[in-house]
Amino acid sequence: MLRELITTCVFRDKTRRFPLGVGILGTGSHVPSRVVGNTEVGTLAGVDDEWIRRKTGIRERRYAAEDEATSDLAVAAARRALEDAGADVAELSLVVVATSTPDSPQPPTAAVVAHRLGAPARAAAFDLNAVCSGFVFALDLARRHVAEGGLALVIAAEVYSRVIDPADRRTAVLLGDGAGAAVLGPVPGDRGVLGARLSSYGELAGVVRVEAGGSRVPTSAATIAAGMHHFRMEGRAVVEFVRGRVPPEVERLLADAELAPADVDHVITHQANGHLIRALVEDLGLPAARLHTTVERYGNTGAASSAITLDQARRCSDAQAGAIALLVTFGGGMSVAVALLRL
Repeated sequence: MLRELITTCVFRDKTRRFPLGVGILGTGSHVPSRVVGNTEVGTLAGVDDEWIRRKTGIRERRYAAEDEATSDLAVAAARRALEDAGADVAELSLVVVATSTPDSPQPPTAAVVAHRLGAPARAAAFDLNAVCSGFVFALDLARRHVAEGGLALVIAAEVYSRVIDPADRRTAVLLGDGAGAAVLGPVPGDRGVLGARLSSYGELAGVVRVEAGGSRVPTSAATIAAGMHHFRMEGRAVVEFVRGRVPPEVERLLADAELAPADVDHVITHQANGHLIRALVEDLGLPAARLHTTVERYGNTGAASSAITLDQARRCSDAQAGAIALLVTFGGGMSVAVALLRL
């Protein structure tokens, strides 16, 4: 039976060794100070606190202040990750920001973040949009880059409060704002990222969407009046996608790493919906795993949710060498991204 931990956990030591040497040196996260409870969002969406808890498991979420943007949250999380890693920003050769809510269409939010952090000009800085799978997409890209030297900073940050329709109960009660970050670099040979699998299903691109504001449907008075700049999601289709597409990817990833489900110590997922997360992890059949969740306090923070949860899991744990962590993310596109870490 899956054992779920929100704030406390104990890592077990493992003896198996792996040849890879790129891993997470430090993590950090940041959420805005404004706490938004279920009554506040539920009133506008036509539902109450009991309905939201029963349907999603969420108690509250955070919203950015009027003068805060995605880059502000990203910078705060990044500084904590660099401090946790004991890394100098001058060592960075890559800065990736995974986001579907950038400060603006141009320039890349990553360029703004890298400048504010004081990263050197040689550090390539760019955005990556795989919606809620973005952190693991960026993590896999960064670990391949780091294999050739240097350090990489991966940040996932979202300000969804700016794109929600307050009257849409399918999305307004779920989404919140936040950021998480990780510094990647060389680690001892028995630790690090053991592997990742990334996949996209463009035929389902309309399941999660913001319809206007791009080159296909430019912003106009008509698109604004029609609410076409709000985040939209087909909830039932998302559930079917996740429970149908994610387990096979995890099975293949474990097989690639020559691991069994019982070898997984910790599970960190995209924090989409509390009930969906628990159903998915039961589907995965991980008898010894401990599930970490932050959805109750922060809601669904998109790409940032798995990064925030990873950071909080590391900070609340006695992180003994050798624990195996499984990252499971899924999002618009539609996409699936899963990774294994030996901590």
